[in-house]
Amino acid sequence: MIGVDFKHLASATSIAVLFATAGLADPLPSWTDTEAKSRIIAFVDKVTDPVSAQYVTPSDRVAVFDNDGTLWAEQPVYFQLYFAIDQLRKLADEDPSVLKTDILRSAVAGDLKAVAQGGTEALFEILDASHSGMTVQAFQSAVREWVKTADHPDTGMGYDDMTYQPMTELLRYLRDEDFKTYIVSGGGIHFMRVFAEEAYGIPPEQVLGTYTNVEYQVIEGKPVLVKTPGIAFVDDKEGKPINIERTLGKRPIFAAGNSDGDFAMLEWTTAGDGPRFGMLVHHTDAQREYAYDRDGHIGRLNDGLDLGPDLGWLIVDMAKDWSRIYTGAK
Repeated sequence: MIGVDFKHLASATSIAVLFATAGLADPLPSWTDTEAKSRIIAFVDKVTDPVSAQYVTPSDRVAVFDNDGTLWAEQPVYFQLYFAIDQLRKLADEDPSVLKTDILRSAVAGDLKAVAQGGTEALFEILDASHSGMTVQAFQSAVREWVKTADHPDTGMGYDDMTYQPMTELLRYLRDEDFKTYIVSGGGIHFMRVFAEEAYGIPPEQVLGTYTNVEYQVIEGKPVLVKTPGIAFVDDKEGKPINIERTLGKRPIFAAGNSDGDFAMLEWTTAGDGPRFGMLVHHTDAQREYAYDRDGHIGRLNDGLDLGPDLGWLIVDMAKDWSRIYTGAK
């Protein structure tokens, strides 16, 4: 919103009223009128105003977002793990011998505690067993069908209904102001690319993530790409800025995450020259979502809470700063 300085708004001032007075729609209606909302709008205002000393040309308005826990929920386990377990059960129904390890047997039995205790290695073992041997096309068709039909065990909602409404508004707001928005997530790239455009308005080519080994094969005369065992690249922690540089060739000016797995991405983004914005979603709402941070079995947030404020990052208090959580909530 060019020409309006939100930096020094009085706490009692309604941002929605200011937009209405200017004849504009509130770009972030699911964000309450707190400092978080005013800081976001102030930043966007100054980097998009051509007369501002901190103006950034559209070609350099790059914003990157983690997915799990930042754009949609991630509890009690990552949603891709639920998909992988469902796939593993289908495979085991056809051939029980695929369940070769205790981890795989625990996963099919629904013992997520045992899976969690196995850490990242257990997760990759399940992904290998459930994803390998499929063409990328077949894999993504299975994901598409699963997203349409599967329900979350806690909420009973569809997984794509558990995207965060405030964050989808933020993505839309940034794009309306000529930002290019990317997902940079530890989640599987082939998994996220299925739903990212419909859920977030982010096309497949702007989705960066962890990727498994893939082989080019010709099967029955047709060239295909086949997912094979092993992880080619883990897009987490220090891997995130490496992947951004490798893929985009430039440093973003806006980065958002929710855990210490995103720390390096935010640190690298905000260390650049010129105006920068780092943001962490803090899961504080046990009533409408989940409350977790330092001791969570996933999505742990320690360094971000301890160091983020001194680095100038915005720590979003989900309970206080969001008037609505899920996009699909009634």
